[in-house]
Amino acid sequence: MQFEKRFFWGVIMAVVGIVFFSSKAVMVKLAYQYEVTAIHLLVFRMLFSLPFYLLMAWRYPSNMPISNYSIKDYVWLIFFGVIGYYVASLFDFLGLRYISAGLERIVLFVYPTIVVLLGYWFLKKPVDKAQKTAIAITYIGLLVTFWNQLSIEGSKVWFGALLVFFCAITYAMYLVGSEYMIPKFGVKAFTSYSMIIACVATLVHYGMQDQADLWSYPWQVYMIGLMMAVFATIIPSYLVVGAISKIGSSDFAILASLGPIATISLAYWVLGEVLSIEQFIGGTIIVLGVLYLGMIKRKKARLK
Repeated sequence: MQFEKRFFWGVIMAVVGIVFFSSKAVMVKLAYQYEVTAIHLLVFRMLFSLPFYLLMAWRYPSNMPISNYSIKDYVWLIFFGVIGYYVASLFDFLGLRYISAGLERIVLFVYPTIVVLLGYWFLKKPVDKAQKTAIAITYIGLLVTFWNQLSIEGSKVWFGALLVFFCAITYAMYLVGSEYMIPKFGVKAFTSYSMIIACVATLVHYGMQDQADLWSYPWQVYMIGLMMAVFATIIPSYLVVGAISKIGSSDFAILASLGPIATISLAYWVLGEVLSIEQFIGGTIIVLGVLYLGMIKRKKARLK
């Protein structure tokens, strides 16, 4: 019963976090209408997020005194912080310059498989039959959803797809690393520290390579940046890490297949994009895959 309750709340946290994260794509589309650059948009996202993460890091310190952690622990913390929300986000934002949103989503959502494989290789986590089946079902749903949106025209499309694929790899590494680091630092502390590192890395990138004026955009750009910081960064970052602490990175990655469906729904309501029959059918298949995983996990919990 305890496992079932823990898994239930982990799923709730994961779904809410995934929906909030999915709003990022819609906000990026809105911001690009004002000709903002990818690095500037990423800077706004991190700059508005940084004060809150600093406050949370002060309010909720790590599980142990700083002196009790090894150099290795700090190296891994910096590594996962840099790749999780700085490198992955930068690859994604840049990739969207070269490929369609449909192709970007297809490439990006290979990361559930990468998470499962990384967990198997590095954390020695076995891949059970339920996870394999759920992955297969959700991938079929993704293909059905975006089949007619795939566009391979243009000389730079493969470059864009490669950038998004790197985003999928780095984000998967962060998810797997989170499961390894959470017991050491705690959910809130690890999230705060890793996000502070990501914010600093983004600002260093801007300071070293760009240095263009940040304050000449229309006020709408800064409002979108603030909304992206609150609703697509701060809130979901804690929900995602909290969910991983309860259900593990592999099951979270499968639940994350709901992300494209959330993005489609938000794009429909906010941007007025058309909801096709393929998207409806594909979304239904993905939901069935996620429900299948939940039912199997619940059944196993009752048998324990």
